Amino acid sequence: MDRSEKEALVSSLNATFQEAGLVVITRNHGLTVAQANALRVKMRAAGAGYKVTKNRLVKLALKGTSFEGLSDQFTGPSAIASSVDPVAAAKATVEFAEKNEKLEIVGGGLGGQVLDANGVKALAKLPSLDELRSKFLGLLQAPATKVVGVVQAPGSQIARVINA
Repeated sequence: MDRSEKEALVSSLNATFQEAGLVVITRNHGLTVAQANALRVKMRAAGAGYKVTKNRLVKLALKGTSFEGLSDQFTGPSAIASSVDPVAAAKATVEFAEKNEKLEIVGGGLGGQVLDANGVKALAKLPSLDELRSKFLGLLQAPATKVVGVVQAPGSQIARVINA
């Protein structure tokens, strides 16, 4: 990899960190190519990305972002999972790590806050943003549905009496 490719990779990673809501740092202990590809497919399906990178380049890309405090966690064979949704990358990574012990969760960052491995696992247990939105809409629509049912009840009862 020559200097221009490294600069392009650093700027690409920096852009990823600028738009990401969550970054999860993992350590690979002998993942096969097929397993890594399966993890990438799972990440894409969840709306997240997964990239194996050089630690030195990631540390350069972290400068000037809200995830700058994560640079100490990049040691050994590391990879990053990132997503705009603050739960998606954590869910996909934790779910894959539970099934495959070759993937270790090191930590992560949510906004400007540094998380350890347990923090990432706790974050993965939270419902996703879409789930929260659907629950909220369900709560908003439930009272309106009940009001319509109560308003319609007397009219339908009168119609049944007249029909009888």
